[in-house]
Amino acid sequence: MLPSMREKPSVAVIGPGRLGTALALQLARAGYRISEIVSRTPASARQTRALTQTLKARSSRYPNAGLDAGLIWLCVPDREIAVVAEDLATRKIWKGKTVFHSSGALDSDILDPLRECGAKVASVHPMMTFVRGAVPTMKGITFALEGDAAAVRLARQIVRGFGARTFLIRKQNKATYHAWGAFTSPLLVAALVTAEQVARAAGLKTAEARRMMLPIVCQTFVNYAALGPAGAFSGPLVRGDAEIVRKHLQALKKIPEARAVYIALARSALRHLPAENRSQLEKVLKT
Repeated sequence: MLPSMREKPSVAVIGPGRLGTALALQLARAGYRISEIVSRTPASARQTRALTQTLKARSSRYPNAGLDAGLIWLCVPDREIAVVAEDLATRKIWKGKTVFHSSGALDSDILDPLRECGAKVASVHPMMTFVRGAVPTMKGITFALEGDAAAVRLARQIVRGFGARTFLIRKQNKATYHAWGAFTSPLLVAALVTAEQVARAAGLKTAEARRMMLPIVCQTFVNYAALGPAGAFSGPLVRGDAEIVRKHLQALKKIPEARAVYIALARSALRHLPAENRSQLEKVLKT
């Protein structure tokens, strides 16, 4: 039987990378017993020794994992989820268990081999960035949920225990949802590193440029949160200064990738944000 919603199942985490580590710590803080941390390589097992000791969890290698927990949470890379699900399905242990994966782009059907063995499955994806050297709080973030009704109910219970929010995502929308996530963090970083290249072309050193950029970047986020995108939008596009935009594009010819990014974002701005002298700006961007 699945655990009742008043009970907290024990949890085994497969794949203690950046996301798996953050989830294991958050689960423990929310009162869940982490019974097992499953590593797929000796190096990973060594790196997570401190984690397993902190959580008083059993450390195991993938082929020898006990997987006696009520909830198995797969935190392996997207490309490995199907292989792991197929492999785990050879074990006769799945009836009454719940299995989550945390891919933002893949839906719960990738866990069909385990579903067919009796497990209830769901995709449970946090809209958050996880990088080496930082373990973000999950309070206030949003998790996208999709899958079997019982598994989604359990996911909602767990996520609410984190102090986080949930929303239901349709299977067919997962790739688009994940692309949206890409714009909110990794591609945002890509835009910032592109800005660094432009600063270097203007004669600044990268570290100097980064230090000088931070105040305006941070204020832009403050403005975006408080005033919305239209209220936070500034610069030559909102003023309709086509001549300045022309000068920007001329200068950026020596950095073609930055010029392409500038044009793409400027065109998006003209479509979705306030701008004066729109026809002239569009003409400059085309030429």
